Amino acid sequence: MHFGNTNYKLSDIHLFRDITDDNLGVIGNILSKCDVVKAKAGQVVLDVHSSGARLYIVLQGALGITKLDLGLDNTNLIENAITQYLPGECVGEISVLDEEIHSATIAAILDSELLVIEAETMWRLIDESNGVARNLLQLLSFRIRAANAQIRNRQKVGEFYRQMSMIDGLTGLHNRAWLNNQLPSLIDSAHATATPISIIMVDLDHFKRFNDEHGHLLGDDALQSAAKVLNAGLRPSDFAARYGGEEMMVILPNTAEQPALAVAERLCARLRKTRVFADMQKPLPHITASFGLATLGDGQDGKALIAAADAALYRAKEAGRNRVAT
Repeated sequence: MHFGNTNYKLSDIHLFRDITDDNLGVIGNILSKCDVVKAKAGQVVLDVHSSGARLYIVLQGALGITKLDLGLDNTNLIENAITQYLPGECVGEISVLDEEIHSATIAAILDSELLVIEAETMWRLIDESNGVARNLLQLLSFRIRAANAQIRNRQKVGEFYRQMSMIDGLTGLHNRAWLNNQLPSLIDSAHATATPISIIMVDLDHFKRFNDEHGHLLGDDALQSAAKVLNAGLRPSDFAARYGGEEMMVILPNTAEQPALAVAERLCARLRKTRVFADMQKPLPHITASFGLATLGDGQDGKALIAAADAALYRAKEAGRNRVAT
């Protein structure tokens, strides 16, 4: 049917609100021969792959942007609707204006009746009515703001998951991916500013024996306890990361060898006093660790610094473990 043969009111359509009666009369004449079509629930109205040649105004029912890039299957449209357009709202206006393809697939999520305004008619409405042009600009402004808000939310979610991907799930320390990403830049910064940086390699002593004797679940508790000790003993500007297995690394920016040695000795002593679990049936186990300290030298890169800390860690183990070596 044609719009002029229906009982729908122009004043109920957002695009034609706050317009004078005389102007509404002109708009009504222009729209009188425009088609009103029916769309069944699940039926595609706008396809993401098609170009925009017409505007659809929802007179009854509801449309929705779907997550599906419709090809062979158009099932579950209603379940996947993420944005809805209710009576009085329109879709397809941007593609009518720029003659580009639609940015999303839109389908009926209820049985609906839609007013179809061809692009040529839409441009005539804009020419004939300042009110239509104003309302269209307001609509576009709203859509742009909404799109920007969605982008910001997605960026926040993306950053959240990026940060989560840099955290070790067991200990809560930074993980190896974070270390590989950040340590080179920290070293470059230290070289560029001529400031010291030290790292401490930490390896829990006889950890395999601990796992064999107490089980892997309590081994996980031991790792978590050690991580808490390291985190609690550092400044906000320092970093702790799980290097792999029972090995951890402490990074001390702007810290020369002697202050770093004091930090390592303090962490070693605190770890020595840390209890993993309390069980009245057995002695309270404690965990100890060997610490290898290295301070960045002239021309040294990250690999060389880690190798120096590893060598110091080996010396700590050779000297009897539960101690710090440089």
